[in-house]
Amino acid sequence: MAARLTELALDKPAGLVPDMGGPQAYRLADLLRGYLRASHRHRPIVAIRQPGRAARAFRDGANLAPEHAVGHRSWEDFLAERVGA
Repeated sequence: MAARLTELALDKPAGLVPDMGGPQAYRLADLLRGYLRASHRHRPIVAIRQPGRAARAFRDGANLAPEHAVGHRSWEDFLAERVGA
């Protein structure tokens, strides 16, 4: 997915492009826990529930596009390569 985002950012304007998503969907807290574990850090993770319709749409997954997955590299693979998990 990062390669496609880079391509879109550096190429000429493309207007509307098809939706895309990663190979997996994660909750932010799970991404943070994975990073902290991989980097051997211990920090508290405090959940703050955001109010409003937009926040609810994110909680309900309206921002996800699982039917348009791009790429195959998982968060765990990224951490293992970059952070040394």
